[in-house]
Amino acid sequence: MSLRIFDMAKTILLIGTFDTKGKEYAFIKDIILSRGHNILALHIGVFDADPSLHVDVSNADVAQAGGTPIGQLQDRKDRGEAMKVMSDGAAIVVRQLYDDGRFDGAIGMGGTGGTSVITTGMQSLPIGVPKVMVSTAASGDTSVYIGTRDIAMFPSVVDVAGVNRISRPIFTRAAGAICGMVESEPEASNEEKPILAASMFGNTTECVDRCREALTENGYEVLVFHATGTGGKTMESLVDDGLVEAVIDITTTEWADEICGGVFSAGPDRLDAPGKAGIPHLIVPGCIDMANYGPRDTVPDKYNDRLLYEWNPSVTLMRTNKEENRQMGEIFARKANAATGPVAVLIPLKGVSILDGDGEMFCDREADQAMFDALKSNLNDDIPVVEVDLNINDEAFSTKAVEMMLELIGKK
Repeated sequence: MSLRIFDMAKTILLIGTFDTKGKEYAFIKDIILSRGHNILALHIGVFDADPSLHVDVSNADVAQAGGTPIGQLQDRKDRGEAMKVMSDGAAIVVRQLYDDGRFDGAIGMGGTGGTSVITTGMQSLPIGVPKVMVSTAASGDTSVYIGTRDIAMFPSVVDVAGVNRISRPIFTRAAGAICGMVESEPEASNEEKPILAASMFGNTTECVDRCREALTENGYEVLVFHATGTGGKTMESLVDDGLVEAVIDITTTEWADEICGGVFSAGPDRLDAPGKAGIPHLIVPGCIDMANYGPRDTVPDKYNDRLLYEWNPSVTLMRTNKEENRQMGEIFARKANAATGPVAVLIPLKGVSILDGDGEMFCDREADQAMFDALKSNLNDDIPVVEVDLNINDEAFSTKAVEMMLELIGKK
């Protein structure tokens, strides 16, 4: 996709703790201004901002939006309470400023505390809005800071404490990054097709690829999300944002991880968003035969007697049992029953993954059936359930999934 380069000045939201890092923010502010752009400064620190930095939106406004007057936070000196209030307030204020057209991109800097508050604000912004976070936490697990949004995490290497021979080039490049991001916009497509979302895993790739190709031929743009926890959350966040017309949920394995404590859980709200939005939702129990862990030595000791398979050096799969599958069946039924839009279930009787195919390592028809029976027995009578004597990756299964998805869209 080509880019359009804009000469006109943009406005960049500078969001941070100006009481403790005013000089550092003043440094990147000067760089941004030198590039011809404007600054909107939002103070999320508890105490008064450094006088070297002009504040456009005060910490009092943020605290008030978070539910507590700034004076009370200053008097109590409770760091935990202050971070909670300022995080809640930042999410509200940042989104309101964006909705009012006040800025085009955002940049922040901080340690773990500042990063938490700032990125909570950034997470309130739509996908596609430029977001840069310079952080001491950028080299570790950043999922809590990024959430389901496209926040570019920029490692600070040293603490955000002064402008020195290490931080100076890092701050300079980060400021250049946000400037470059707001200066470039992707050209709008001449053909805006309705968006469908699909969930995929390595064990369902064949199925989802065929579905994607067929639905594309039918005039839809299909976004595929890897069911790794973050993938499922991101998919459903786009549904919440109103960007998705329907969901073909082939790979619902994240529920196996939620129940078994695996590393790819998408949380207890997985499968909720399409139903709440009232959009067509085809639910398939794809890869519910496996929970995911890291290398073999990371699998909890309580599962030592279970069937394990090292999918690759970084991922160990555990075969789910009848009781875990029964729980998933009940949960899937409850989620489908709560849907306000068209919903249907498609069940592959000859295996929910590659490894669950006839004669394969995870083939356990009793465990599969426990899930299917619990799902069917708890499902509302008006929700269609189709069982096919196929493996999930058989071509005929993909054909049936596309057929049912289009039928659900037709009902909507």
